Amino acid sequence: MSSGACEVCPANPNATLTKLGVDYEKYDFVIGLAGNPNTGKSTVFNSLTGLRQHTGNWPGKTVARAEGAFEYSGKKYKIVDLPGTYSLLSTSHDEEIARDFILFGNPDVTVIVADATRIERNLNLVLQVLEITDRAVLCVNLMDEAKRNGISVDIRALSRDLGIPVVPASARRGEGIADLLRMIHRVAIGEYVCKPRRIKSLSPDIALAVDELTKKINKEYPKLRNARWVALRLLEGDQRMIDAIKNGEFADTAGLHKRESQPLKNRPLNVNSPGVDV
Repeated sequence: MSSGACEVCPANPNATLTKLGVDYEKYDFVIGLAGNPNTGKSTVFNSLTGLRQHTGNWPGKTVARAEGAFEYSGKKYKIVDLPGTYSLLSTSHDEEIARDFILFGNPDVTVIVADATRIERNLNLVLQVLEITDRAVLCVNLMDEAKRNGISVDIRALSRDLGIPVVPASARRGEGIADLLRMIHRVAIGEYVCKPRRIKSLSPDIALAVDELTKKINKEYPKLRNARWVALRLLEGDQRMIDAIKNGEFADTAGLHKRESQPLKNRPLNVNSPGVDV
C-alpha cells in the first residue's frame, strides 16, 4: 500500500487527494468503477487509491475484484473496481457481478471508464448503466491515443446528450484525474444533479406495461431504487432476472425485505403481455 497527498485544485487548498490504499474501514461514499475491458480502468483505480494490485474474489464467484480507498475534500471514498464487461445483460459472471453491484449495491456514484478511440462501441455499456442509476460520471480515457490517431471527442456535446458529467483523461500520464475527482465529489455530495439519458422510444402498450410493472415491483421492494430497469429486463424476458424473483434470490441479493403477505415468488409471473401479472 502506498499513500500520500497531492494538490489537485490549486484554487481550493482543501481539495486534496489522499490515497488510502486498502484502508477503508470507515467511509462516506461508495464508488463503483465500471467499463469495457482494456479501457484503462485499472489505471484510473490505481491513480485514485495508490494501489498496484489488491484483488480478491466476489462472494461465491471466481471473478477477481479490487477495492481501495481515497480521501478527497474531507470525504472518504471506498472504490470498487468492477469486472470489465461489454454489457450488463447478465450473460456471464462478469456481467452479473457488475450489474448486481450497480443495481443492488447502490453506489453513491458509478464511474464509467470509456476508450476515447472506441467511444461509440463503449457507449453501449454507458447507456445500460444510465438505465440503472442516475448518479454517474463518464471518464473518457486514452485521450492521448485518440489524439495520435486523429480522433476527436466532443466532450461538451457528449455530456449534454448523456445528461451526466464527462471528463477527458489520459490516466497513464495522470491527466484528467484532478477533474475526475472534482466531478465524482460534486455528484456524490449532490452538488451536480445528473439527468441521464433514458430509453423513451417505447410503444404505448410497452410503456404502460413498464409503468404497471414498476409500480408492483416498488410495492414489493420499496427500498429498490431501480425498479424501472428491473421491469424492462423482465419484459425483455431476462430469464436470469425472472428466476431470481421467483426463487427469492432477488430479495436476498438486494438485501431487501418484501411484504410479508403474498410473496412475489409464490404468485404467477407473466411478462409477455402489457397486462403484466406479478
